[in-house]
Amino acid sequence: MLTIGCHLSSSKGFLHMGKEAVSIGATTFQFFTRNPRGGRAKELDHEDIRAYEEYAIAHGFPVILAHAPYTLNACAREGRTREFAWETMADDLKRMEALPGQMYNFHPGSHVGQGMEAAVELIAACLNQAMTKNQTTTILLETMAGKGSEVGSRFEELRAVIDRVRWPEHMGVCLDTCHVYDAGYDIVNRLDEVLEEFDRILGLERLRAIHLNDSKNPFASHKDRHEKIGEGSLGAETFVRIINHPKLRKLPFFLETPNELPGYAGEIAFLRGAYRE
Repeated sequence: MLTIGCHLSSSKGFLHMGKEAVSIGATTFQFFTRNPRGGRAKELDHEDIRAYEEYAIAHGFPVILAHAPYTLNACAREGRTREFAWETMADDLKRMEALPGQMYNFHPGSHVGQGMEAAVELIAACLNQAMTKNQTTTILLETMAGKGSEVGSRFEELRAVIDRVRWPEHMGVCLDTCHVYDAGYDIVNRLDEVLEEFDRILGLERLRAIHLNDSKNPFASHKDRHEKIGEGSLGAETFVRIINHPKLRKLPFFLETPNELPGYAGEIAFLRGAYRE
């Protein structure tokens, strides 16, 4: 069965997101833990969470994906920015335990001239402060496009962070199709080779989720502009191969394409129609 969803607004709660997902043919969804530009998270509604858990069981939602705010930069030059990243991540992970066994995705950050080695140490330090030994949430490092001083455009950079984390059993990777293609991994023509490289460096068991996004940019452009499925440089057939690949087909897929709900519904319908049971 294809597990697929999209990014939904969390403003009306988990049960509302679950019902929205079902209305467009989805069996999972992604949401921001708080305003994507940062700030305080609203109080948890435990009655809403309880109702969502019942709804998720009834509708076969295996897992959902929380996304940290874009402003989180664990390897920033300024100490206060790094402190904000740690405080936000620690708070998010604590709140995630109200809905056990889910996933939490974040952009590793930008080193802003400090260099990759320093960035890796700072990101790992943030994770080691924020995470706990007995947490049930899996933290995902997202693959990035490599614009500017972004960390995470190479698999080796993600591996270096994981190697420095105190509890690596709680760590995984979210592969973003737009980002890796823009970063120079040719998933259009050499998908098997890219997955072999991922396995050699990180281990495919670390790959826990996939962001499905076409790209407005050409291969290895080191930019980050998502496009609708089939309307960018990756092309529709690439996504058909990805969702049906024997090493990927059981993973949860999350659309982050520039769409409203009807557009997401169309993309989900297309991908479901192309999925080989």
